[in-house]
Amino acid sequence: MSEENKVLEYDEDDSLRFIQNHLPEELQGEFSDDEINYIVDLIYEFYEEKGFLDENDDDTEIEIDEDELLEFVIKNARRDAIRDYTNEQIEAIVAGELAYCDTLNLFD
Repeated sequence: MSEENKVLEYDEDDSLRFIQNHLPEELQGEFSDDEINYIVDLIYEFYEEKGFLDENDDDTEIEIDEDELLEFVIKNARRDAIRDYTNEQIEAIVAGELAYCDTLNLFD
């Protein structure tokens, strides 16, 4: 299998390391693994609600409205009160997860 055709799989541990390493300097070491995983879980709840995780035709293009995603994650994080996240902290974690997914070409 050529390198171009190799399918990269999503890995929760890799995602976590990627996000931790790509947080802005002022947020480095600010979050436990569980706190980051909680935000990532909210991201995937959003994807499920939108039907992005349904088994469909592989040629279907997925358009993620990042503003809508952030609004969903912020609203649910406030509701659940796991931690008193700021909007900027949530945005940084979401941006890290989206960047990790980009490295895997998950939504292309």
